[in-house]
Amino acid sequence: VAAITVPEPRSISVNVWDRGVVVSVEKAIRSSDLGLNPVVEGQTLRIPIPPLTEERRRDLAKIAAKYAEQQRVAIRNVRRDANDDLKKAEKDSVISQDEQKRMESEVQKMTDEAVKRVDEALKTKEQEIMQV
Repeated sequence: VAAITVPEPRSISVNVWDRGVVVSVEKAIRSSDLGLNPVVEGQTLRIPIPPLTEERRRDLAKIAAKYAEQQRVAIRNVRRDANDDLKKAEKDSVISQDEQKRMESEVQKMTDEAVKRVDEALKTKEQEIMQV
């Protein structure tokens, strides 16, 4: 739909290829809840990036926490699916019960590691966001 460039550290330039969607792109950026107000110049949108206030930094940290929670839920869903597959394989006599328990503990270990990585990434990102 458009080419995006960053001419300066505090601005973004969006060069829309189709004149008919310029207004739609502008409305989408305004309604994105990012606090951005694009300036339309023909087929180009100039978007100045305002400096982050303390309140906006907190909001961004909350958004990052929300995404991290979504990732934790996705990881748990994968664990549930893997455990269901293991139970089915044990029920169908493809693997033994001991093997199922061992593999379930492996899945739990991998789940814990993945959740730990998400938590570490969130902590790093929150520190990065709150840094002035």
